[in-house]
Amino acid sequence: MKRLDILKQIAHALAAQFGPDCEIVIHDLKTKDPEHSIVHIENGHVTNRSVGEGPSDAVFDAIRHTNKNPGDFKDRSGYLMKTSDGKILKCSTSYIHDDDGSLHYVFGINYDITRLTMIEGALHSLVTPLDQKEKPKEITHSVNDLLEHLIEESVALVGKPVALMNKEDKVTAIQFLNDSGAFLITKSGDKVANYFGISKYTLYSYIDVNK
Repeated sequence: MKRLDILKQIAHALAAQFGPDCEIVIHDLKTKDPEHSIVHIENGHVTNRSVGEGPSDAVFDAIRHTNKNPGDFKDRSGYLMKTSDGKILKCSTSYIHDDDGSLHYVFGINYDITRLTMIEGALHSLVTPLDQKEKPKEITHSVNDLLEHLIEESVALVGKPVALMNKEDKVTAIQFLNDSGAFLITKSGDKVANYFGISKYTLYSYIDVNK
């Protein structure tokens, strides 16, 4: 049986075992068209990708280096990624070599843990004593770091990731940012609007919604 057929069989078994939140994707690093490296995918709705689409930055970097020090590419397990629509993924990446030692395939597992993080947050709130709920604020080194932390606090306040927020949730988050002075930071409006997937016009309307 060909190596790719074996990988497809494993991908199908893993997707069946872990269900629709588990995406399994196989990239061909030796394809003649690197912009269309996906040769197989299970549960592609997790990242909204399909066969024939292109690689991530990490996979594209591997494609560019398939003939240069293939041993430099080490398997990675259990790292976190985020999709453009705000889903939180727990990922593992394996590099598959041919018999001559050259890289040929990337086998990726991307598990959508977005809802699990919400459950974790709810349980943490339930079991943590009241006097331990407030977390110490991290010292920031720049206004950009400060904005990042304020955005994280706004999401924590709502209690769900952006991908699952409705309009009212986003209004709550953005008004928190406004009250915290986030929009005094240069070009913060562009970054916040992009993060929450709304236009700047909508952003300002959310700020003024109760005025």
